[in-house]
Amino acid sequence: MEAPKTWLAPLLAVPAGVGRAGVVERVRLTVLSAGHAAAGLAALVLALLMTGSFPALLSVTGLLVLWLVVPLAALLAGAHRSVAARLLGEPVVARYADTDGKNPITAMIVWARDPARWRDFAFCWFSGTGGLLMSLVPVVFLVGPLVHVVIGLAHGDWLWFTVAAAMSGPFLLVWWFLTVPMVRARLHTDRAILDHSRGERLRERVAQVVRSRSATVDHNEAELRRIERDLHDGAQARIVAAGMNVGLAEKLVHTDPDTAVALLREAQDTTLSALEDLRTLVRGIHPPILADRGLVSGIEALAIPIPIPVTVALRLPRLAPPVESAAYFAVAECLANVAKHARASRAWVVGDHDGGTLRLTVGDDGRAGADPAGSGLAGVARRLAAFDGTLTVASPAGGGTEVRMEVRCRAI
Repeated sequence: MEAPKTWLAPLLAVPAGVGRAGVVERVRLTVLSAGHAAAGLAALVLALLMTGSFPALLSVTGLLVLWLVVPLAALLAGAHRSVAARLLGEPVVARYADTDGKNPITAMIVWARDPARWRDFAFCWFSGTGGLLMSLVPVVFLVGPLVHVVIGLAHGDWLWFTVAAAMSGPFLLVWWFLTVPMVRARLHTDRAILDHSRGERLRERVAQVVRSRSATVDHNEAELRRIERDLHDGAQARIVAAGMNVGLAEKLVHTDPDTAVALLREAQDTTLSALEDLRTLVRGIHPPILADRGLVSGIEALAIPIPIPVTVALRLPRLAPPVESAAYFAVAECLANVAKHARASRAWVVGDHDGGTLRLTVGDDGRAGADPAGSGLAGVARRLAAFDGTLTVASPAGGGTEVRMEVRCRAI
């Protein structure tokens, strides 16, 4: 997901030349550093309170202090995660262990075992010590000379004023070159402390792959059973019936030609029905339109029978057939939900491909209340998970639903 664009966003593209734009950006980053320094004082207080509470854990006072301070540390760390993510353009994520429904004692036991809480604790110490000094550097070099000039004027000490004014130039020069790398170093350090470690990311990724593989295997087994059942109960039964009619017709062709003709006609009709069953079965496995014309045409064909206007705006290249099939059936399920449950007056399917990720959105202006855990959307999520894809449902109380799908894939 793209990071929000604010006045902080241009950190990695601060103008290098001397000019108004460069000065304005560095002043803004200096203001950010001042905010980090102020937050560092609060972090130092929290770090001291948490450290002082450890020896008193067996007392009520120690438990109460931790019960109040740990959530405050999480809030402070969350604010720094948000700033670092916006400025660096990369997500900084925390995975706190769930404590919903737990009593205070049990919650503290969960906190003690939660690596994210210990990262918050380490961050509070860093923010209140080394981080505080790092954040003060741009502020001191920008504001320091001005403060000394004002002090010299206020006391009428012209020597003090002269020295301070003479030092302003070198201080501002140092401020100009140090501000951006110092802020960047502070943000990278914040991310290194607060973000998931590489090992945790790998463990989460392995667990996700195991879950998606298991779901894919279960889905494939269910699909094979469905195909076998449809063949046995549908096309196979019709073909057997057609063969029996042909056999009877062969016996009656000389003694009762009219009955033989009727049997052959019936066998022909049965064969055509069996052929239609086979075509339906093939469409359920991989629709021919995907192989012939691609995903865009397939989705456009899905929109035609929907009883409300559906706007399709897609800019997609040809993708791997399994990905196109998964995306096709995902959109088909979403449009079917719109037709059955949404009570909408219009719907839309929009999507693009940026070279590495397929993004599709199916939306409507109907009533809200779509449940991501429902059988339909849960099945779509499982289908996409097999391709390292994700599904997000936005269905606010005000009405309207949007289902956003992302799948990592390359064009062919």
